Amino acid sequence: MLNYQVRAAEQQAEALDERVIEIARVAKVVKGGRRFRFRVTLIMGDNHGKVGLGVGKANAVPDAMRKATDRARKNMHQVFLFGTTIPHETTGKVGGAIILLKPASPGTGVIAGGGVRAVLEAVGVRDILTKSLGSSNVLNIVQATLQALEELKSPQEEAARRGKPIEELLPYWERRKKHG
Repeated sequence: MLNYQVRAAEQQAEALDERVIEIARVAKVVKGGRRFRFRVTLIMGDNHGKVGLGVGKANAVPDAMRKATDRARKNMHQVFLFGTTIPHETTGKVGGAIILLKPASPGTGVIAGGGVRAVLEAVGVRDILTKSLGSSNVLNIVQATLQALEELKSPQEEAARRGKPIEELLPYWERRKKHG
């Protein structure tokens, strides 16, 4: 039984998409000078709506990578997607970084840069428009993107909350398909 659980965990780990976003050398100033360490930021996703952020810090890069991988696996959470895009426009703000995410019609691709692109591809989004406003700090941009993704709601849930039919909340290209 235990052997089966180990194999299942290994298969799940193989299915995850792991992307290193940043490897930074950070310093702590102490009495005798500076102590250097490495901070690794990585994103892990299953390309079907689950994503997690991991940040690891250690004296060597491999140790920092292992810590970041473990933390990303523990921090995995589900994000609601609508086909290959997101159901509605949303923003996320962390520190000075602001990220705007807008749904896009099929075939658009991922219009994003750097850390935002890594997060969206790991979560499984294939068509989206993004804009990064404010700070260019990579860690804050990634956290703002995750915050924006966490705020997404399903069209069914939002339609029930507003008391409207679901068709009114679908993106315009989906409404056009339904009406002919």
